[in-house]
Amino acid sequence: MSGGRFDLTGHVALVTGGNSGIGLGMARGLAEAGARVCIWGTNVERNAEAAESIGALATAMRVDVGDEAQVTEGLREVVGSHGRLDSCFANAGLPSGRKPLVETSLADFRRITRVNLDGAFVTLREAARHMIELGNGGSLVATSSLSVLMGQAGGYAYTASKGGLVTIVKALAVELARYGIRANALLPGWTEAGITTDAFANPTFVRNVMPRMPVRRWGTGEDYAGIAVYLASSASSFHTGDSILIDGGYAAF
Repeated sequence: MSGGRFDLTGHVALVTGGNSGIGLGMARGLAEAGARVCIWGTNVERNAEAAESIGALATAMRVDVGDEAQVTEGLREVVGSHGRLDSCFANAGLPSGRKPLVETSLADFRRITRVNLDGAFVTLREAARHMIELGNGGSLVATSSLSVLMGQAGGYAYTASKGGLVTIVKALAVELARYGIRANALLPGWTEAGITTDAFANPTFVRNVMPRMPVRRWGTGEDYAGIAVYLASSASSFHTGDSILIDGGYAAF
């Protein structure tokens, strides 16, 4: 793809949790539009496989976003290697433990929020720091969840972290607009990814949920390629502070 509003030639994008599922779909879409993409994940083998599947425009780093020092150093390395940072997709996350309220310890709660909320916050903060210093504007995107729109019994840490991202994004959009930096959240619905493997293998879950899916299928990583390119590109220059629902119509039914 070359020329036009969606051309990302010369663009540098970071995708955390980019070695599978939604993150990999976004990374592929960004590279297909011409962006140089850096994938972060904690599984070195999957990182390498993901980067190889995308091609020459992709690199990968082992970074645990729940570790502030690793995030800070990782972003310094990305900017140092590429000379710029144009978009950051804070997508890394852990699934909910799905424990009843009275069985959920504070340690259980913090195990999820360490990555899903704290890790995403630090990633967005450090990306914004570099974007401000570089002075070229940019796009920050946080992967939230459809679950913030409804009650999810047993998913307290997960939904709290994803709800927190929505409000963080709104604050980022207001504070960072003066620097030409946009911030938006994605609210994915039921999508084939590591965190949904157990649910999709459960016949009862499939029997109860699939009839509520107007498109009659689960989402795939590829379904998020287009929105990633849009949010990274100049086509979204007036789009900030939003939460974009991509769920196959589930919430509408």
